[in-house]
Amino acid sequence: MTAIVLIPARYDSTRFPGKPLAPLLGKPLIQHVYENSKKSRLAKDVIVATDSKPILDAVAAFGGKAVMTSSSHASGTDRIAEAAASMDYDIIVNVQGDEPLIKPEMIDDVIGLLDDRTASMGTLIKRIESPEDIFDPNVVKVVFNKDGFAMYFSRAPIPFNRDAWSVQRSAFSIQLETRNLPTGQAGSKLETRNWYKHIGIYSYRKDVLLSLARMNPVQLEQIEKLEQLRALFNGLKIKVKETSFETIGVDTPHDLERVKQWLSLYS
Repeated sequence: MTAIVLIPARYDSTRFPGKPLAPLLGKPLIQHVYENSKKSRLAKDVIVATDSKPILDAVAAFGGKAVMTSSSHASGTDRIAEAAASMDYDIIVNVQGDEPLIKPEMIDDVIGLLDDRTASMGTLIKRIESPEDIFDPNVVKVVFNKDGFAMYFSRAPIPFNRDAWSVQRSAFSIQLETRNLPTGQAGSKLETRNWYKHIGIYSYRKDVLLSLARMNPVQLEQIEKLEQLRALFNGLKIKVKETSFETIGVDTPHDLERVKQWLSLYS
């Protein structure tokens, strides 16, 4: 099977306009994503899919490939689906344009997941190490079955530890609290081994991607604001693999500073 990485990149981000072109250690942000993706062993090519002429020109300036797509797309999935429709590849990998720390091994991992012919999509997960992340709605949690297929994704703390946590309700809020359990008891507030977070890189079979882009949003997706729930609701099987790599998605200028600090320490 042949695979390609498509990187969706739009200019008009609400929280960080012009984000793909933001300078990061002497290069635009999108260049870091592109160059790291090019190091994949299994992907035959890398192309940026954008709705912005400045982004198109910036990619060309550093020697990359980019294609123009419609400015009306509601999601990166829709954007890469438009680009992929005319391409002759079996597997499409969606690498977000705001992931400058993406590793080529992560790309190879999600491509390899589709060696399982029963899988429609592949994605990565990482064991949660900080208890605070379990309760952070910005950290998407995932549960999966014995065969490595996702059962559900949520911003809520799933699985919910009934023995260790309680819910305090008031007229205006719902607050999760941890119960005081004996030190070392399974399910204590410091226990994180049963919780995994989702790392937002996907591989799709081409026909699955095109089909998914034609589907209407579903209620679960709209409630959680998680597009992958559309796939699960419609019966698509998402295979997951645990990764040891950490990434920092750039949603705000503050996130960009965090990436700069990380690269200064570890590069």
